[in-house]
Amino acid sequence: MFVDQVRVHAKAGDGGNGCCSFRREKFVPRGGPDGGDGGDGGDIVLEADPNTDNLAALYYDPKLRSARGAHGQGKNKHGRNGAHTVCRVPLGTLVYQLPAPEFRSAEDVPDPDQPAPPKRKLDFRGLEVLADLHTPGQRFLLCAGGAGGKGNTHFKSSTNRVPRQTTDGKPGDEGWFGFELRTIADVGLVGFPNAGKSTLLGAISAAHPKIAPYPFTTLNPSVGIVDVGGFRRLTVADIPGLIEGAHENRGLGHEFLRHIVRCKVLLFVIDIAGSEGRNPIEDFATLRKEIKLYDPTLAKRPQAVLANKTDLDGAAENLRAFRAKYRNIKIFPASASARSGLEPLLAHLAALADEAGD
Repeated sequence: MFVDQVRVHAKAGDGGNGCCSFRREKFVPRGGPDGGDGGDGGDIVLEADPNTDNLAALYYDPKLRSARGAHGQGKNKHGRNGAHTVCRVPLGTLVYQLPAPEFRSAEDVPDPDQPAPPKRKLDFRGLEVLADLHTPGQRFLLCAGGAGGKGNTHFKSSTNRVPRQTTDGKPGDEGWFGFELRTIADVGLVGFPNAGKSTLLGAISAAHPKIAPYPFTTLNPSVGIVDVGGFRRLTVADIPGLIEGAHENRGLGHEFLRHIVRCKVLLFVIDIAGSEGRNPIEDFATLRKEIKLYDPTLAKRPQAVLANKTDLDGAAENLRAFRAKYRNIKIFPASASARSGLEPLLAHLAALADEAGD
């Protein structure tokens, strides 16, 4: 199951309490205070992991906990610090601070020991971004553990020989957070359903996305690695098909569109034969409009067009009309299913990705 959004409750470990103790040994009846300090609570740390591809683990267990610090003991023994919790998340994960949910009654409070409820659409727009984990090994301190309390040793003085004061450990940080995955890739494939994006990804990489002759076969992004020669590789993301009105979240618009925000280059895959009964020129205009309305900066990314399905009837005539309409855009006629005409496209995508840089 592919999960790219999840709401998580995190609670760092509390600090241990300080100890009130006095030294009592043979021949030392009044040895003075020797209460140790409590240990610090464990932190909760997020780490960007290139070997993790989605947030499914947090979806099924949406809570993060760290151990509390041990209490101090006599003989000036310091309590053990709580172990830190390191949660590995995919590259491209955004972390949002969420407001605490309001529960109308005790029955509404979710039981942390029960399975997660069914997935529901989350909307993190307008919320503060706490972290953007996009580099392998990058870490972010989500919740800090509480400091340990002080033992009565700290309160002795010339006028207070028998202190009984101690301090309790501080509570660890706690809060609700939203995690959102935005796929990181060099090239993002954009197109209407059944335009041939998954077929293209399967033809140019070792990825095996689901391919079927009906719309919305692809429901989750897939990333393939493409070898373009010269020890150079491209990562290509197959984004589920868009429809008109996607920028208004029609269908699953926002869930699809956010995955192309991190792509350096956009490749529009157009059914140039119009095999689905659509006009290729109108399709391209609609796709560009949806991209621009969702995020104006996307319209400025390097772009190219793959005129797919050139092996079908009507493709040649539509291609001539398409080129006449869009003279300033690089167009590559090809057939992903027949795996023909793809070499010039890959060379051009590699050049665009190199120009875009990091």
